[in-house]
Amino acid sequence: MKKIVLTAALGALAVLATAPAFANEDLAKKKNCLACHSVDKKVVGPAYKEVAAKYKGDKGAVDKLATKIIKGGSGSFGPAPMPANPQVSEAEAKQLATWVLGLK
Repeated sequence: MKKIVLTAALGALAVLATAPAFANEDLAKKKNCLACHSVDKKVVGPAYKEVAAKYKGDKGAVDKLATKIIKGGSGSFGPAPMPANPQVSEAEAKQLATWVLGLK
C-alpha cells in the first residue's frame, strides 16, 4: 500500500513540476509571442532555446529580457526589430523571460 501511495505522490509531483512550463508556453501563446518565436526554431525572431543559450550565466538576463518583451528592441539577434508588447505586464514579462531562459 505504501508503494502505491508513494508512486502516486511521485507522479503528482512530476505533473506539478512540468505545469509551469506549460503555463508559460500558454502565456506566450496568449500574449502573441509565438507569432514571431518558437521554442526550437527561428521564425521571425530567434528560437527561445537560442535566446537561452545566448544569455546563459548572465545574472541580469531576466530583467534584460523582460524589458525587451515590454519595450521591444533590436540588434541582439540580427536586423529585425522586436516590437514592443504593451499588453504584457512586468510580472508576466519576468515569468516569460524566466521560462525562456530555463529552456535547454
